[in-house]
Amino acid sequence: MTTASDYERVLLVKPEVHVFRIPPRTTNRGYRAADWKLDSPDWISRMKVMAIGKECFICIEDKNSGELFAKAPIPSYPGEAVESVLDSSRYFVIRIEDESGKKAFIGIGFQDRADSFDFNVALQDHFKHLKQEQQFEAESKKLDTGPKLDLGFKEGQTITINIGKKDGASKPRSRPTGAAASGGQPPLLLPPPGVKPLGLPPQAASQEAPAAAFNQSSSGGPDLFGASSQPFNNPSQPAPAFSAPPQNQAQQGGASDWGDFTSAKSSSNNSSNNWVQF
Repeated sequence: MTTASDYERVLLVKPEVHVFRIPPRTTNRGYRAADWKLDSPDWISRMKVMAIGKECFICIEDKNSGELFAKAPIPSYPGEAVESVLDSSRYFVIRIEDESGKKAFIGIGFQDRADSFDFNVALQDHFKHLKQEQQFEAESKKLDTGPKLDLGFKEGQTITINIGKKDGASKPRSRPTGAAASGGQPPLLLPPPGVKPLGLPPQAASQEAPAAAFNQSSSGGPDLFGASSQPFNNPSQPAPAFSAPPQNQAQQGGASDWGDFTSAKSSSNNSSNNWVQF
């Protein structure tokens, strides 16, 4: 049954359909299109397949004016309302019905097989959709009539949720091990007992050499810079004492005009002996 909220849908339109008056069926097997006058159809009309709500029907209309000639309600498909012939896929027998309830059978045919295929698909899709709707309605009724699951709290019922530690202490991070702890280098393994270690690897030895040289110079080893490497303002060491030159050296310096330069040269030669030869 249709209601006021149902809308009309056009499922298929074919502008040219041949209509035939057919003889009564002689056997229960079905109709044959070879018994019709296929070369001279009784009428050439336009066909529409319409749907309003759950009802589906075929309208045979005038090709030019669109006036309704016959209407065939289709309660189900396949069924008695629409039946295909035995000897062709392009011809069908439909049951038309007027307003007074009188029924009659007429034959319709399509010139192209693609048109008859579209006619079949339009009817099949409509009733397939109706079947799915009925299944959904039946399932929804079962859910409504079945026992409902009550997930609400009863009176006085409580729950406890453990969120985490209240002191806020975080989990200590684990220390990296293996290659991550040694800066991307594989860790050094201890030698087996009774074997003398060979020392650091070449890369580690090259990194330790500058540091060893610096420690040796700072701890009183060979001084690469001579007296100039000693700090000038070290309060723990006494200041160097400057003594006056001997009297004879002063007299020699005064006797010659080049005495001062000679003494300076000799002193510079003496101080150069303190430098380390590279």
